[in-house]
Amino acid sequence: MARLLISDDHHVARRGLREVLQTQKTWQIVAEAADGEEAIAKAIETKPDVTVIDHSMPWMNGLQVTREIRARVPSTEILVFATHHSEAFAHELLSAGARGYLLKSDTNSSVIVAVQSLLARKPFCTPQFCTEHWLSSQVRADRATASLTRRERMVVQLIADGHSNKSAAIALNISAKTVETHRSSLMRKLNLTSSAALVRYAIRNHIVEA
Repeated sequence: MARLLISDDHHVARRGLREVLQTQKTWQIVAEAADGEEAIAKAIETKPDVTVIDHSMPWMNGLQVTREIRARVPSTEILVFATHHSEAFAHELLSAGARGYLLKSDTNSSVIVAVQSLLARKPFCTPQFCTEHWLSSQVRADRATASLTRRERMVVQLIADGHSNKSAAIALNISAKTVETHRSSLMRKLNLTSSAALVRYAIRNHIVEA
C-alpha cells in the first residue's frame, strides 16, 4: 500500500485532491496538512512514500517545505503544485530535492501519473512546461546510481550506517586510504558535497533503511 501525504492550506483543494488520489485502491492518504510547518511534522511522523505540496502555503512555501522534508525524511518523494509556471522555479525545485512538479490547472489524470512516477522513483513535471534540463538532471542522477559498482555500494552503505573510514576498511578488508579514495570518487560521481548528503542519498535510494 502506497502512503501519501497531502498539504494545501485550502480545505476544498485538499478534499478534491484526496478524492482524486483515493481512486487508486492501492494508495492510502495517511495524513493531511494545512500549512508548511504541519506538513513537515506530519511527514516526520508518518514517513509517507510521496508528499504532495502546494507551493503557496502560510508560514513556509513549497520550496522551504521541500528542503526540510528532504533533509528530515529523505525516503519521501515530493510532488509540488504551482499556480503559475516559472522555469526558474522548476530549477529551484530540483535543487531543493523535489522530483515532481505540476500546475494546479493540470488534469486529474496528470496527478495520478505524476504520483505513479514518483512511486517508481522517476521524475515527473507538468507536461506542457517540462524542461529538458529539469528531466535530464534527474536522469543523470538515476544513471549515476545505476553505475555504482558493488564495492562502491558497500562503501556507501557502511558510511551511511555511521562507520568511519577505518572501521569500513576493516569490514571490507581493504586499507583506510582505499576507502577514502572510494568515498571521494562516490561524492564526485553522485554530485554530493557532504557526508550528510551521502546518508540522505543512501536512504532515498534504499541502500540503507531510514
